[in-house]
Amino acid sequence: MGRKRRELPLYEKVTIIDVAAEGKAIAKIDDMVVFVQHVIPGDIVDLQITKKRKKHMEANVVKFHEYSPIRIKPFCDHFGVCGGCKWQPLPYAEQLKYKQKQVKDTLTRVGHIELPELMPILGSEKTEYYRNKLEFTFSNKRWLTKDEINDDTIQQTSALGFHVPRMFDKIVDINKCYLQDDPSNPVRNFIREYAFANDLPFFDIKSHEGFLRTMIVRTSTTGDIMLIVVFYHEDIEKREALLAAIADKFPEITSLMYVINGKKNDTIQDQDIIVYKGNDHIFEEMEGLRFKIGPKSFYQTNSDQAYNLYKITRDFAEIKESDTVYDLYTGTGTIANFVARGCKKVVGIEYVPEAIEDAKVNSEINNINNTIFFAGDMKKVLNEEFIANHGRADVIICDPPRAGMDEDVVNTIMAAAPERIVYVSCNPATQARDLQLMDKMYEVTKCQAVDMFPHTHHVENVVQLTKRS
Repeated sequence: MGRKRRELPLYEKVTIIDVAAEGKAIAKIDDMVVFVQHVIPGDIVDLQITKKRKKHMEANVVKFHEYSPIRIKPFCDHFGVCGGCKWQPLPYAEQLKYKQKQVKDTLTRVGHIELPELMPILGSEKTEYYRNKLEFTFSNKRWLTKDEINDDTIQQTSALGFHVPRMFDKIVDINKCYLQDDPSNPVRNFIREYAFANDLPFFDIKSHEGFLRTMIVRTSTTGDIMLIVVFYHEDIEKREALLAAIADKFPEITSLMYVINGKKNDTIQDQDIIVYKGNDHIFEEMEGLRFKIGPKSFYQTNSDQAYNLYKITRDFAEIKESDTVYDLYTGTGTIANFVARGCKKVVGIEYVPEAIEDAKVNSEINNINNTIFFAGDMKKVLNEEFIANHGRADVIICDPPRAGMDEDVVNTIMAAAPERIVYVSCNPATQARDLQLMDKMYEVTKCQAVDMFPHTHHVENVVQLTKRS
């Protein structure tokens, strides 16, 4: 006979005191930290403990007694179910305050880094409709509310939207998303209604059946619009009819593309992306420079704030005309081309070959002749022989993915011994780890957080490191 599961306690009238990582908030019960979703500091609530660990607990709110005096009403109808924009009840000025605190606490407590006085976090001018890229998922498993589950009249259980947190097979059907400007919402809603009207099967992620799988919308400040529709299998008649309907309804789409992805995962990086109508790219502009963005290219998803981020990066680099600059994790060469006019030479390295090809094109179309780009695994490409062949870097700029840098890469950077390093990070935790590895040789001399993603817990951080004397 199995051991009886212990009932977890309910605590009444608990005050939320702080904001934590991953969009959660913090309460304390008998000096034990409790992580809670969908609350903000100042809320007084009853908490049902859902998980109990040695050093912390997790809980759900079962009742609000008092709302925080700073709480505001969430603007999105999908708040609380959709996994995004968890900080909507928190005024934007408060969001910035907690993001600045997150950066400082992470670098000092996790990385044990001695910091200079932090520059004020740079907020985003746009707090709605700021993203230039969104991916939506088709699913025959729509997330149903309790009322819908008990309603026998509910017929339609397919959805086009975002994944429910921690439920890979459930999708929130999105009517209006405040993250991306038109035509993102009209395009998505049109495709959903067309699919319903024409009996196009939505994907079943468990059984791997269905026709419509995912869709990606990319927009730019130039007015270009890219739509990629991903099908699970080919059906020429149905595919052609859908794409023709989209092209007719939305002539403003400048790049209409599709993918047949029969794999078990959703990534399209290893798939052929086929142009149905228009171009195989869109363009973004920044400070007179034009950047080509293909369907597989990485580009910062907040275009306006990306410009501010890159200006800070350039300022921190303090580049001279005689300098050789290495831009690691260069992507489509945005930063490399952005700083190239102020130095002798830029060497860019990136894992994705298609992105490197775009980086080369971006230099060509902007008449930039002092850049050179290489594709490959960073820890294999960046070695002593590579540095000997292409020159010692006076400045190294690195903008790695969330996982941060491999320790071998950090060691190679230190062996190269540039005068300055500018480390751009979307994850202060891994940035703190990497800074700790460099601490013996480099000190942090400037630090500025940049908010790329309002209403989320995510924050970008730029650090200048200078060689210790």
